[in-house]
Amino acid sequence: MSQHRHASQPRVTAKESVETFGSEVRELRKARRMTLADLARASHVSVSHLSAIERGSVNPTLGKIARIAEGLGVPEEWFFARREGAGPMERSYIVRRENRRNLNLLYGEPAELTGYSDALLSSSLGGAFNMGISDYPPHSDLVADEIYIREGEQHGLVLEGELVLTLESEAITVREGDSFSFPGHILHRTRNLSDKPARLIWVNAPVIIPKYAVLDDAETQPETDRTATKRRSGT
Repeated sequence: MSQHRHASQPRVTAKESVETFGSEVRELRKARRMTLADLARASHVSVSHLSAIERGSVNPTLGKIARIAEGLGVPEEWFFARREGAGPMERSYIVRRENRRNLNLLYGEPAELTGYSDALLSSSLGGAFNMGISDYPPHSDLVADEIYIREGEQHGLVLEGELVLTLESEAITVREGDSFSFPGHILHRTRNLSDKPARLIWVNAPVIIPKYAVLDDAETQPETDRTATKRRSGT
């Protein structure tokens, strides 16, 4: 019955689709810490045209969509997430479980490389913070060792399994029902060392994608996440 209800819901209007695409471009551009001029250089689309697209007043061609996606470092599919609902409020603000967006697409790295899969729980990247859910397969510690730092704050709640949260040089085991919060400038990483999968709900503020700047052991404090650089540890 649920499937029938979703199938019979009104389709997104052309105007709503254009406005949604523009909003998605603006939100991701800001999350990437890019100005309109930055995106214009990266996409070879003029600032004036990008501005009109973000306002939802211009319907971009397929070519421009491809260039904008490339400039923002995402596949085009990121901008066309399923938005089901009977009305515009539901389509804008409700995220159905089956329609969660894959954040690994924004990181540019699959789960096999990061050691976890991230999905966006927030309805957009446009708020003061974003919320997501991470799934860690057993022994994700076997993935290349990374240590992270970011602006703002990090919060988490373990829904299932157990994880080892490393803050600076201190390794802390957190289990189902445990939660944490800490300033993002603290060096940190999260790994699943157990034989069972683990699941974590997290909240980060501010919204910065990619979320982390990664440090080699020999490096000192990075500039900020503003640089949007990611470097693997050599250990």
